[in-house]
Amino acid sequence: MYDLIGDIHGHCSTLKKLLAKMGYEQTSGTWKHESRTAIFVGDYIDRGPEIKETLALVKAMVDEGSAIALMGNHEYNAVAYAKQDDLGNYYRSHNTVHNRQHQATLQQFEAYPDEWNVYLQWFQELPLFLELPELRAVHACWDAAHIDWLRRNNYLTLTDQLLRESNIRGSQANLVIEETLKGKELAIPEAFVWYDKDGHARISNRVKWWKQPEGISYDDFLFSCPPQLKTTSIPGDISITVYPKDAPPVFIGHYWLEDKVPVIQAGNVICLDYSVAKNGPLVAYRFDWENEIEDKHFVYVN
Repeated sequence: MYDLIGDIHGHCSTLKKLLAKMGYEQTSGTWKHESRTAIFVGDYIDRGPEIKETLALVKAMVDEGSAIALMGNHEYNAVAYAKQDDLGNYYRSHNTVHNRQHQATLQQFEAYPDEWNVYLQWFQELPLFLELPELRAVHACWDAAHIDWLRRNNYLTLTDQLLRESNIRGSQANLVIEETLKGKELAIPEAFVWYDKDGHARISNRVKWWKQPEGISYDDFLFSCPPQLKTTSIPGDISITVYPKDAPPVFIGHYWLEDKVPVIQAGNVICLDYSVAKNGPLVAYRFDWENEIEDKHFVYVN
């Protein structure tokens, strides 16, 4: 039986409260449950006040066999920020925006560079997705073609080669990593530019990739839909790979949902990210091999 846990972003005290609420106990320096395994869907770092403590807790659980931890886009970005290409350029540039995004993590590890390097190496060992007979988990988007491409190329984790290839604009590796870890996006009319939580101007929005765009409004299809577009229908020429309704349940994080209590996105799509870094709840779903996903299996703490 599994407990799938959403984005933590350095809020270790909240994570401990959640684990305790679910019956995990701290034994021999790590958190364990006598009959359950935790599955973390990524984004352990950045933003929060206890990033170092969060990584220590999650890694100890993984090392002990009481948890599985997946890669999130923040872990990917951290590796890209730290590593250089053959020309000596960082894969993720050290500009003002990126420096600010990683600021909390870099400050908390400033006096522990060797320890930070251990975690950066560990990030590259984290699975990019998880598929079990009864469930799937990925940080942002499960596209069967992308998952197949990763498998065919033996890219189950972030190898140095995949890091290089995924930072080549327009490459298949770039598309796969961007959508798997950051989600699919739809370009919106330029007149409706909007600004995200980091102040970036956006003319594209993350989409609900489990919904068929035909015949629905922008508000039904997009995350953070600009108010002027809410009732406008999606253009008929938009086509994406939609997650099949008969596929196994897939658990995701990433999307900064703002509901005060967790809700199921679709019958087989469960988002676990409810903006803990913005005073939202830290959310888990207790999966007990049930045939039907139900709200009663959510557990959350603030």
